[in-house]
Amino acid sequence: MANVITDETIEYVGILAKLELSLEEKEQAKKDMASMLDYIDKLGELDTTGIEPMSHVFPVHNVFREDKITNGDDRENILQNAPEEKNGMFVVPSTF
Repeated sequence: MANVITDETIEYVGILAKLELSLEEKEQAKKDMASMLDYIDKLGELDTTGIEPMSHVFPVHNVFREDKITNGDDRENILQNAPEEKNGMFVVPSTF
């Protein structure tokens, strides 16, 4: 199927991409986009019966670890390094 890319389409894509294209660049972009769409049409001709749809080529597994507390409450040791402490918290200069 012949995909026809119009000048308006190239203009619109240029605006979206914030590109200023010369006439030669617009013509080349039209050819490139048409060839890409033709290739996509070719892929549509493939026989995919019996092939399960997938969202990723490789199996994707959750790689997050369990959320376990390992260091506990070590507030007293941490606050020993504080120049100033109030109610179990660091005191810092106020900023605006």
